[in-house]
Amino acid sequence: MRREVDYTWRLAELMAARGLHNTTELIPLLAERGIALSRPQVYRLVNQRPERINLQVVAAICDIFECGPEGLVTVTATDARRRKTASAPQKNVVDLNRVARPRRARVIDD
Repeated sequence: MRREVDYTWRLAELMAARGLHNTTELIPLLAERGIALSRPQVYRLVNQRPERINLQVVAAICDIFECGPEGLVTVTATDARRRKTASAPQKNVVDLNRVARPRRARVIDD
């Protein structure tokens, strides 16, 4: 069976729990750990869900907030629903090939 996997990025929640309400407050904490990011990069890191991220950045964030990767990212996986296929014609559906097919008109000259 096919599974759909999704994740929630929780960096903003961790910052709020620690009392950091401004994204620029994270810049010096990352710099202490050897991670140099610009203000726009840190803003995107906090406020947007990253598609790709360097593991050194993840390790630095986990060290800052004293948590593991499972505290930073919440993973959810669900079974994908199968699309239903029509097995038999339904009663309210008209088969146009047999019932409602128009006749071809013949034009006769007088």
